[in-house]
Amino acid sequence: MYILTFDVEEWFHILDNDSTKTSNEWKHFESRIHPNIERIFRILKENNTKATFFCLGWMAEIYPEVIKEIVNQGFEIGSHTQMHQLVYEQTPKEFRNEVERSVKTLEDITGIKVKYFRAPGFSITEHTKWALEILAGQGIEIDCSVFPAPRAHGGFPSYGEPFPSIIRYDGIEIKELPINYTTVIGKPVIFSGGGYFRLFPYCLVKRWTKQSDYVMVYLHPRDFDPDQPVIKELSLFRKFKSYVGLKGAEEKLGDWLSDFEFVDVNRAVKIIDWEKAPVIEL
Repeated sequence: MYILTFDVEEWFHILDNDSTKTSNEWKHFESRIHPNIERIFRILKENNTKATFFCLGWMAEIYPEVIKEIVNQGFEIGSHTQMHQLVYEQTPKEFRNEVERSVKTLEDITGIKVKYFRAPGFSITEHTKWALEILAGQGIEIDCSVFPAPRAHGGFPSYGEPFPSIIRYDGIEIKELPINYTTVIGKPVIFSGGGYFRLFPYCLVKRWTKQSDYVMVYLHPRDFDPDQPVIKELSLFRKFKSYVGLKGAEEKLGDWLSDFEFVDVNRAVKIIDWEKAPVIEL
């Protein structure tokens, strides 16, 4: 099963960087969301493929027409929080407000119940399990925030195998569609989204996809925009991660969608036999 998702945010929504951290900084950057989201619509139409879009509440407030167009194009939406902040840098109260506000904003614009969620930077970690309880309390049924391997933003390496699971925590139950990885020389290698997808040549992405029973793709509008400005405050390593492979990403995604059949979260949830899915007690 191959699932296609996009995180709807601006090109400057880069985490762990003071110059792009809050809306106080964001107002100084140009907007590129309209041409970037139109590019994604075109790619999906050309390949007759559905996808799920995890949208920032901030984006919905500033550009409600973008959210409406996602729905008008026949795609489903989920929450990506309100202000694109890392979960583990927030208190439970702050996180609850983030989710509540984003869900209300998206539902008010679309008139559709929001059931899906993804945390910025996959920042629900072993130390922020409480976030799952908050999500359930806000009506979220499917979470896509677990990164079951070490990473810069924490990761959740104790989660176990990267397959759809049912998480039970403190009396709540929530379905989880985690990020997947392949194993190379005994080490987990992520390849299905963001800088990882842009970095690896398509021959490797194709091979690893064929070898995988489950792939969760996570991409962003900025991943296909080679003309976006460079944020000068980033370190050389962060610049590499943020800008590598932008020129070839559109063609690479087109090849991927042509070679494999991808579904959105709604279709995936219907296909999965949840009675046989692993149950993870946290």
